[in-house]
Amino acid sequence: MYEFNTTLDHPFEQALALVREALLTQQLGIVSEVDVQAVLKQKLQKEIPPYRILGACSPLLAERVLAAEPNAGALLPCNLVVRDVGNNRTQVSFMDPVVVLGLSTSSEVKAVAAEAKEKLSKVLAQLETD
Repeated sequence: MYEFNTTLDHPFEQALALVREALLTQQLGIVSEVDVQAVLKQKLQKEIPPYRILGACSPLLAERVLAAEPNAGALLPCNLVVRDVGNNRTQVSFMDPVVVLGLSTSSEVKAVAAEAKEKLSKVLAQLETD
């Protein structure tokens, strides 16, 4: 599978704030954010529930990947989706960096992927206790 996820018993905005906090505890910053709900509304006049794609990154891990394989930047950052699933519940889905960075043949890139997955797994565990 390309992702792992959890569903939080929190409304979207509260869950989004919890995700941001949990990422920071693992030294993961948000380097990109796409408000899919707003894009679809603006471009297609389509209404969907709140849906964000966050690009999470650890500069130290990213630097190691790029040093080992410069073109592996195409596989960065670690993306995650935060989406409203109704009834004041929010699903958080994490891209599995082991799967995605496993496309590389570099052992260093694969080692970084394992470290990134460990960090994201800790974020998931923290979210499940909030």
